[in-house]
Amino acid sequence: MTDPAQQEPTTYTTHHVTIPPGLTQSEFDELNPLITEFHNYRISPGQCSSLLAQRINAPNDLVWSIARRFDKPQTYKHFIKSCSVAPGFTMTVGSTRDVNVISGLPAATSTERLDILDDERQVTGFSIIGGEHRLKNYRSATTVHGFERAGKIWTVVLESYVVDVPGGNTEEDTRLFADTVVKLNLQKLASVAEGLARDGDARGCVALGFTSYQCDDNALFELGVEEEGKGIRVNARVQSEILSLGNINVF
Repeated sequence: MTDPAQQEPTTYTTHHVTIPPGLTQSEFDELNPLITEFHNYRISPGQCSSLLAQRINAPNDLVWSIARRFDKPQTYKHFIKSCSVAPGFTMTVGSTRDVNVISGLPAATSTERLDILDDERQVTGFSIIGGEHRLKNYRSATTVHGFERAGKIWTVVLESYVVDVPGGNTEEDTRLFADTVVKLNLQKLASVAEGLARDGDARGCVALGFTSYQCDDNALFELGVEEEGKGIRVNARVQSEILSLGNINVF
């Protein structure tokens, strides 16, 4: 029988202690209780976690209408060729989606489960439960927070995750890869939301019925939401940039 004194100590993340890049001290102070509530994970040996932040110059309700769409992650997430859900799909906790990754990347599919969807508090999260990749026990939470000060309106999106470190990788390698993908997704979310805010097309955002969106010329990605079901296009330079993150083989 294992001696309780010899068991691994319980470890929790400390995302509430360190300000993530992109946040001011005042924003961090205001969001800290929510970070503690929604972005706190129990960490087992062989796992890593991170918290990232993105400021978006658009109203939080508009940003949330994009981020909440569990059935349409290709609207702002890179590397997704298509996403399918079961007939009669309803966006409720426990529902699943099957994601196909674009060709040219070292992954094929991902099956994901919706863990939380709170429209009032603007919180969502999912877990990866299957697929052809190596991101085992991946769980993620995303929260959307509106700010209004001195006549200015903006949104801060927080996204955190916990994931196993794949065999053959270090914790640092795994976090670098996952952080890069999450960061680029959040930047794309900002581009889409800010573009819609400039166009005054909140209805189109809610319905996610628009057929195209082009990033700025200096963006890392040349992509858009193309015709329904066709996903995104990614230029070769960016594929190379992701694939060249050291000797990372997390997929």
